[in-house]
Amino acid sequence: MGAFYETIPENIQEWILKQKILWVATTPLSAEGHINVSPKGGESFGILDDKTFWYHELTGSGIETISHLRENGRITVMFNAFEGSPRIVRLWGHGRILERESQEFNAFVEEHNVKTIPATRSIIIVDVHQVGSSCGYSVPFYEFQKFRSTLDQVFEKKQKNYEEGKSEETMDRYWAYKNAWSIDGLPGMKRGVECGEKEKVEPIVKMVGPNAPSSPFGSSYSRSRPGIQVASSYAWLLLCVLLAFVVGRASAGHELELIQRLKVMAGV
Repeated sequence: MGAFYETIPENIQEWILKQKILWVATTPLSAEGHINVSPKGGESFGILDDKTFWYHELTGSGIETISHLRENGRITVMFNAFEGSPRIVRLWGHGRILERESQEFNAFVEEHNVKTIPATRSIIIVDVHQVGSSCGYSVPFYEFQKFRSTLDQVFEKKQKNYEEGKSEETMDRYWAYKNAWSIDGLPGMKRGVECGEKEKVEPIVKMVGPNAPSSPFGSSYSRSRPGIQVASSYAWLLLCVLLAFVVGRASAGHELELIQRLKVMAGV
């Protein structure tokens, strides 16, 4: 039988902190946008109080969670038991993004003694407004072995390459290439968007086929590209000329009508 709470009960807090994996779900506002569910593994997450959850967000090829949070803030965090008594816990709330090296990020990391790594992208804080706990009888048993080290190794190597003089190996360029825009064309990492515009990094196209978004990189991307910007300027100029022509014709028509009315009033 499911139970709901406005805050995270102490027994659920204790259980959450023992888990090895969680899922986060977010969605854009557009009905045509794509819902996202991401698994998160690792030990770096926590509970600040009975209404606030956080997790250490690492770099990957996608940026859906951050993009959706920037647009609307909605997020659901889910845990489920793979051993012991069955249990599923969901935290519904609104997420805040503390992007790496921002003032808020640095303050949080220092205050809560968070160990960052080269792959660190942000800290996500969830202001929880509802908690749900249910049984999860159909979830199978799994035995935890160990955390994967592949992600750490990939970005440790990238950092080493950068320190050895390969300027193209910066995290900002990686974020510009893969993390600046969501699959629906919503902006993601601010540093990625800024780096892409400054260093002219062409972002990866993430979806293909007839259902792919028509504008996968958003309007600000178009404005930052000189070629597209020139084309847009010509389009605006043409629109202004057309509008002036229409207004002129309309004004001329009104002037003739006014002259006719004055003639009638004067008895001419």
